[in-house]
Amino acid sequence: MVLSVSTPVDERTRRPDLTNLAAAARQVARWCGPETLVVVRSTVPVGTSRRVVLPPLTDAWGRARLVMAPERTIQGQALRELVELPQVVGGLDAESLRAGQDLFGGLAHQVVPVSSLEAAELVKLSNNCHTDLIYSYGNEVALIAERHGLDPLEVIRAANLDYPRPNLSRPGYVGGGCLSKDPYLMVESAGDRGTFLVDAARRLNEHLPVHVATAVVEEIRRQRGTTAGARLAVLGWAYKGWPPTDDMRGTPIVPMMPVFREAGLVVLGHDPMVTDDVVRAHGGEPTSLDKAFSDADAVLVVNDHPDYRALEVGALLGGGGAKLVYDSWRILDESAVTAAGARYAGIGYLPDPDRVAVPAGARPGQA
Repeated sequence: MVLSVSTPVDERTRRPDLTNLAAAARQVARWCGPETLVVVRSTVPVGTSRRVVLPPLTDAWGRARLVMAPERTIQGQALRELVELPQVVGGLDAESLRAGQDLFGGLAHQVVPVSSLEAAELVKLSNNCHTDLIYSYGNEVALIAERHGLDPLEVIRAANLDYPRPNLSRPGYVGGGCLSKDPYLMVESAGDRGTFLVDAARRLNEHLPVHVATAVVEEIRRQRGTTAGARLAVLGWAYKGWPPTDDMRGTPIVPMMPVFREAGLVVLGHDPMVTDDVVRAHGGEPTSLDKAFSDADAVLVVNDHPDYRALEVGALLGGGGAKLVYDSWRILDESAVTAAGARYAGIGYLPDPDRVAVPAGARPGQA
C-alpha cells in the first residue's frame, strides 16, 4: 500500500499540515492487515513516518511493515524517472527494509537502502532544499548585478566558463508544489533552532516575484509618467514553462498581482497551457499573443514555454504597441526588441542604453 498524499503547509504559519497523511494511515489500518507493506512516498518532516503513520498501524495490527521511499520525480517525467532514478528506501526494521527493496527492485534500475525511516525522509528534503538554495544564489547574484547596472547572465556565464567548481544557476522564479513547500518542512525538521540557510533562501525566492513586479511598475511609470490604466500583458501564468504544465502552485503571478493592482494596471493574460477561466480567476483578462504585444503598454514574460521561445518578437512589435518587454528568462531576441523601439529588461537586468554590449555568441571575456 503506497501513501502518496499531499502534505501542504499553512499559508499563514508555514507549518506542515499532515492531516491527509494521518487520514490515509487510518484508512490503511482499517482495511488492510499486518502483512501489508505500507510505503510512505509523500514528502514529510523528519520523523513523520514513525510519529504519524506508524501508530494507527500498530494500534490496529500490533505490528507493521513500514518503509519510507521518497518520491523524487520531476513533473511530466514521473513514469520514466520511477525506473531510471535510484529509489531510496528506509525501513522500520530489517524485515520492512527487505520488503521495500524487493518492491522497488522490480521497478527501478537501482535501489539505495538507508538506515532508517528518518534518513529516507531527510534525503527528499535535502534534494529539494538544495535545489531551492542553488536557485536562490543565482537570484542573489542577479539582484546585486541589478544594483550595479550589470548583466547577471554575463557575470554567471563568465564565472562558469571552464571553471572546475560547481556552476552558478541562472536567476529565475522558484515555484511549484514542491520547492515552494518543502523548505518549510525542512525548517520544521530543524526544531526550535531553525535553519541558517534554508529559510533565508526561501524568503529570497519568494521575494523575487514581488521585486520583478515592482521593477515593471517603475519602468511603466518612468515611460508614461503614471501607471494608472496602463495595460500590462503577462505571458506565462503556470509556475514554469518547461516541461509545459498548467500547474499554478507556487506561480509567480500570485504575489505579483497585488503589486499590479495597487499601481492601477490592467493585466492581460496568456498561457498556452492555462485556461482563460484560470487567468480570470487570478485577476487577468485573457488575450492573444499578437494583442499582448500590440494592445499593451508593456509585456512581462513570466515563464519559458516553448511557444514564447519561438516568438518573432520583432514582427510582433513592428506595428508599435508595447514599449517595455521584461523577459524574465531572457529567451527573446533583445536586439529585435530594441530595434522596434521598446525597452528590454530581465531579472536583475535593467540595461543602460549607452552600455557597451558583448556581441551575441561571443565567449565571456571576448569582444
